[in-house]
Amino acid sequence: MQYRTLGRTGVQVSSLALGAMNFGEIGRTTQDEATAIVDAALEGGINIIDTADMYSGGESEEMVGKAIAGRRDDIVLATKASMPMGDERNHQGSSRRWLVTELDNSLRRLGVDHVDLYQIHRWDPSTSDEETLSALTDLQRAGKIRYFGSSTFPAYRLVQAQWAAREYHLSRYVTEQPSYSILQRGIETHVLPVTEQYGLGVLVWSPLASGWLSGAIREGQEITTSRSAFMPERFDTAIPSNRARLDAVERLAEVADEAGLTMIQLALGFVTAHPAVTSALIGPRTPDHLHAQLAAADTVLSADVLDAIDTIVAPGTDLAAHEKYDTPPALLDPSLRRR
Repeated sequence: MQYRTLGRTGVQVSSLALGAMNFGEIGRTTQDEATAIVDAALEGGINIIDTADMYSGGESEEMVGKAIAGRRDDIVLATKASMPMGDERNHQGSSRRWLVTELDNSLRRLGVDHVDLYQIHRWDPSTSDEETLSALTDLQRAGKIRYFGSSTFPAYRLVQAQWAAREYHLSRYVTEQPSYSILQRGIETHVLPVTEQYGLGVLVWSPLASGWLSGAIREGQEITTSRSAFMPERFDTAIPSNRARLDAVERLAEVADEAGLTMIQLALGFVTAHPAVTSALIGPRTPDHLHAQLAAADTVLSADVLDAIDTIVAPGTDLAAHEKYDTPPALLDPSLRRR
């Protein structure tokens, strides 16, 4: 396992991070399975675990808490907030009112008195940067969080938040958690240059592109991954963007075979090769999935392999641009772009 400094914090984290989204109802993972996955991840050298309040309605945090009991100090523990937690309109977002309340809820579910990294799950256009950063700074000073970061923020919002922290003399975001894979390279255009400029640690999610780069999806085979069962439109190869992904996967499989690598090693080796990336979040649903992904822990791709990937998916290109999560709200809601 490789270890890297998380931004400018001085904290050393593994180049693969354990994502716990599949713990609980979402991944149908039991507590025993979740504990086994955490045990194997720690034994394999992973020292950072990432979850969120909204994963299975808090169940993921509860499972993580039970799995790390007695060894919390050996783990860099990260969670997130701001996504809806129920139907109450104020049980979401990044207002002081909600963050103060929901952090206490997360700490209770996790069974800890602090988290190392508290992340705003999505940018909240209804709340000012000053409001959010002020609340996070106070929670940091209270000892409930050590650092805080953002997740899936557009590049211009990352810049604005850094300037707001400076203007109002508040603590700043020290990490960003964007989606990044061989098939979705758009963040190379704006987001990653900004994180490098401001010294942010970067924890990338979906490095296997929702299973497209797991080796389980190939031409001529029925797609039966767990993700395809509840998101079928993302795997319907009659849709042009999905057809483009499948064509790219076939060419990438040839590159992996020639290099003596699995598709998972190719995919994880690619994202961790970028100098702006600190760690790649893996989200195994079973211990077998974890072991297949841990095999990529020390993968270093040669320049020839990286060049071959660039010829298949050009730098800065998203093969499924409509699936981006950092699209400005005005592009999605007509009322925001019309008088």
